[in-house]
Amino acid sequence: MARAVPGPVSGARVARRIATAAAYGGGGAGLLGGAAVGLLMAEVRLARRRVGGSDDVPPPADGVYGTAVASAGPGAQATPLRLAVLGDSTAAGQGVHRPRQTPGALLAAGLAAVAERPVRLRNVAVSGACSDDLDRQVSRLLEDGGVDGNGAPDVCVVMIGANDVTHRVPPAVSVRLLRDAVARLRAAGCEVVVGTCPDLGTVEPVAQPLRWLARRMSRRLAAAQTVAVVEQGGRTVSLGDLLGPEFEANPRELFGPDNYHPSAEGYATAAMAFLPTLCAALGLWPEEPEGDERPGGPGDSCAAHREEALPVEAAAAAAAGEGGTEVSGARGPLALLRRRRRRLPVAGVIAVAERSGAPEPAGAG
Repeated sequence: MARAVPGPVSGARVARRIATAAAYGGGGAGLLGGAAVGLLMAEVRLARRRVGGSDDVPPPADGVYGTAVASAGPGAQATPLRLAVLGDSTAAGQGVHRPRQTPGALLAAGLAAVAERPVRLRNVAVSGACSDDLDRQVSRLLEDGGVDGNGAPDVCVVMIGANDVTHRVPPAVSVRLLRDAVARLRAAGCEVVVGTCPDLGTVEPVAQPLRWLARRMSRRLAAAQTVAVVEQGGRTVSLGDLLGPEFEANPRELFGPDNYHPSAEGYATAAMAFLPTLCAALGLWPEEPEGDERPGGPGDSCAAHREEALPVEAAAAAAAGEGGTEVSGARGPLALLRRRRRRLPVAGVIAVAERSGAPEPAGAG
């Protein structure tokens, strides 16, 4: 019988232990014994043959989005909001071929639609990156004038962690590197939203027992990432099983040709769950009354809004097991665990990006 993934209580303890080790320079708790590591590596080699991979370069998507959408609104003449994306291949948009299908473009178009204001995107994410590349990405973003040469971004989206798991980076090391990157961005005046490590147990070709081990390690890392990010003043969105049960239910549609990276529909599903938190970080998303569980409208498969104040490690552990969940700071040692109501179905996110059309060149505006 397969063992269950650790529950919220034990998950909270592990998340706090890893985050504390990160803060004090430790290596973190080992997750696997020697025999398990040997089995894991054998399964990894088999999974890699099954998954395949892609050497395609993600399409460049830097530029100004939403000029057409914003032209009818009061913000048409406003200075564009500045959005930056950092992280790994998922942040870069590996697996799709059109700029508007990348997560950065989808988020920029959605943010422009909500703000009724143009959004300038700069993506410095790198395929294959682990958390040790974040310092270089942050430097690249901040040391040459930010998004448009005129200062730091208004908001940064970071997606990182999957490669740390597959490359066996010690969890506390991974978390410390992320914490330091968030601290630098916050010190520069940026709002920060981190998409935590996705649940690698949802990758379709991965067999047991690797599936269980991958899920366990990725969820533990995600919870510890949340503790560190929230304590630095950022927000997190749990990528979990890549933001919803749709990925497990419809892997052929939501994973790309390599069965590892999301398809265009998969990235739109991720953007749909990410967008409310991105907008809320900028004060653009209406806050729901606490306990509001009204339906969010047709086509919204996960519409209920729930909010709960919990110790940060407990909120982190709960979020790691529920894709699309937001964790942000609250008073004292507490954090707010939110499941925001989604106001756009997947088709709506894609339609917004399509209406935005091709972005203006990055130097325009």
